Amino acid sequence: MDKFIVIAGNIGAGKTTLVQILSERLGFTPFYEPHEENPYLADFYEDMESWSYHSQVYFLTRRLKIHKELLLAQGSVVQDRSVYEDAEIFARNLFLQGDLSQRDYNVYQDLYHILASLLPPPNLMVYLRASVDTLMERIAKRGRDYEAGISREYLTRLNALYENWMNNFEQCPVLIINSDDLNLVSSAEHVNQVVNWVQDKLTGRTEVRL
Repeated sequence: MDKFIVIAGNIGAGKTTLVQILSERLGFTPFYEPHEENPYLADFYEDMESWSYHSQVYFLTRRLKIHKELLLAQGSVVQDRSVYEDAEIFARNLFLQGDLSQRDYNVYQDLYHILASLLPPPNLMVYLRASVDTLMERIAKRGRDYEAGISREYLTRLNALYENWMNNFEQCPVLIINSDDLNLVSSAEHVNQVVNWVQDKLTGRTEVRL
């Protein structure tokens, strides 16, 4: 593996789209989030308290398998969401809202910290910041059945956790992109702009957070 970029962001922020763009424009091998493969996800969104631990352990397991694959990949790689977010955002939110018990949370955190300490950090973390209005609009537009019950309150809590996490993240350089007014699907200008930001940050030519 040469360069390693992680795309971070809330549900509907545009991570998968950006991973595809960077893989096509920069020749990076893409590693996508396995959301549709999680056998617990539909149950989780229906009853978070009953299925949160199962879902988070599954995501952690899958993420670690992906890390193993990307470490063996030739050239540079770009990953759709990382193991850090599973623990720092989603598991923590479930614990704070009472859907993950203290016992289960402690076990999960112990496992996460041990495994994360063995993983090489990315060369760049790209955080796609988006308002809840934008997230709700994008989630509705893509029409995934298991995401239909996601509430504004849930996304708001995740956004707050993302902001706190990004403000304290020190494992690698961070590029923060406000994505509310970006159209990475049909605007060539916006695509070029974001690709340039990523290249500049990756090569150390800029320290600006956008």
